[in-house]
Amino acid sequence: MRLARRTLLAALALPAVAQAQTDYPTRQVRLVVPFPPGGGLDALARALADRLQAAWRQPVVVDNRPGGSTVPGTDIVAKAPGDGHTLLITADNSITSNPHLIRALPHDPMRDLAPISLLVDVHQMVLVHPSVGARSMAELVAAARAAPGRLNFGSYGSASQPHLCFGALMARERIEMVHVPYRGLTPAVLATVAGEVQMTLAGIASGAEHIRAGTLRALAVGKPTRFEALPEVPTLVEAGFGDIDPRTWFGAFAPASTPPALVARLHRDIAAAMAEPAVRDRILAPAGYTVHAATPEATAAFLRDDLAYKARLIQAAGIQAD
Repeated sequence: MRLARRTLLAALALPAVAQAQTDYPTRQVRLVVPFPPGGGLDALARALADRLQAAWRQPVVVDNRPGGSTVPGTDIVAKAPGDGHTLLITADNSITSNPHLIRALPHDPMRDLAPISLLVDVHQMVLVHPSVGARSMAELVAAARAAPGRLNFGSYGSASQPHLCFGALMARERIEMVHVPYRGLTPAVLATVAGEVQMTLAGIASGAEHIRAGTLRALAVGKPTRFEALPEVPTLVEAGFGDIDPRTWFGAFAPASTPPALVARLHRDIAAAMAEPAVRDRILAPAGYTVHAATPEATAAFLRDDLAYKARLIQAAGIQAD
């Protein structure tokens, strides 16, 4: 009797759930980006916001919440209601690096966030200020070895890709450089252009303009093949540093309490937005991204593998948890 009553109640609730999914969204949707404006992630989030707003006929706004190694911005979404009106567009350090690095993390990204989609792989270049003089990775290592502790590298937070990449390089080559964290990728790139630090990592979206202007020099790219837009820049494999992989990725997430049907709807709509020429041809292709738009299930499997990969890379780089 009790089972029959529970079954009846569940059946009565189904139309209400279905109606809620049909009506979504019912008000403004916020895309939280735990990075400052500017750079590839912000550009992608804003392009998605424009297309989703047109599809959903509700306002979709980008809410930049930089700083704190992306923790404060990520925490907003991890603790938001699971109604699809507060979503996260972020990079890998928020999800698969921070759990290894921050003992007092106020959330568990793998438990408190529901993956919507792995959006893109981001291929970054090793960029140096022209004053360094190095024109190859081997020359950069030689310059660092000749002046221990004199070269600085800028990053966008603890265990961000520049921190991991240059940390692994220091461990591999037994050289000493100084880590200088900034509040986002764009500030790190601009600090390198200004000569505040001597090197950083960035993709085409953030670095190509400075390379062409001669204010930064690209030594190598972490990609299986060279960028078509910068064919003169060798890959790390070609440069002899294929064991150092500065890979990063962008993804979309919802609070863990979001119903699976709504997560599937969000994935479908975001994937459709990314396939539109206004996003695909004007944002993704020029940035040299590898596009995935992976399903929630495929993204969850990828995240488990990447969490283990980041643990190995962090250990190799000798980065300690705070």
